[in-house]
Amino acid sequence: MIRLRNLDKFYEAGYGKTFVLRRIDLDVQEGEFVTVMGPSGAGKSTLLSILGMLDGAWTGEYYFLDHPVHRMKPKERVDLNKKYIGFVFQSYHLIDNLTVYENLDVPLSYRNIKSAERASIVCDTLDRFHIVGKRDLYPSQLSGGQQQLVAVARAVIANPKLILADEPTGNLHSSQGKEIMELFKKLNQEGATIVQVTHSEANAAYGNRIVHLADGWVVA
Repeated sequence: MIRLRNLDKFYEAGYGKTFVLRRIDLDVQEGEFVTVMGPSGAGKSTLLSILGMLDGAWTGEYYFLDHPVHRMKPKERVDLNKKYIGFVFQSYHLIDNLTVYENLDVPLSYRNIKSAERASIVCDTLDRFHIVGKRDLYPSQLSGGQQQLVAVARAVIANPKLILADEPTGNLHSSQGKEIMELFKKLNQEGATIVQVTHSEANAAYGNRIVHLADGWVVA
């Protein structure tokens, strides 16, 4: 599903280049559950942003479902993201002026789904995540943990082929966190490919492979 070759990410500085990622070679097969680990500043979140096509300022080769992402125009990358990828951000990235219900409807609106079916899917998801009572609230009216639950729900609602999760349980109680990881495990068993960034050994244990980053390099 994912093939990275010689991928570099750097920033131009007055004295040269500051590298965030160096010569990354990485393959992720369809159906895998991969965990990316490493110390702060290792480049984990940057790598996830590149995989999710949210960051286009890099060099090297990136193939996603055999699409040459490195040759694609920004709009083509956005379309690919909307069609296949669900992203759980560490800082939620909910849309402030939309209610919980409307935030969950957004990923479905990118797909050819009739409005009645979309409404049914949103209602089922609200129930699945025990947030029915929050449906008409705005993100600013929710606690950090509640926003995280909504963010996870939004990422998985359209059954994406690839789920990218950046510290997906960081703001949740341990019981909520375990519930989310069990959900990811179930989605993976049903065919979704998952790449998560985490510092948690317990969360990493849900996956089937760990990629270690340090100072922008894949070290193991």
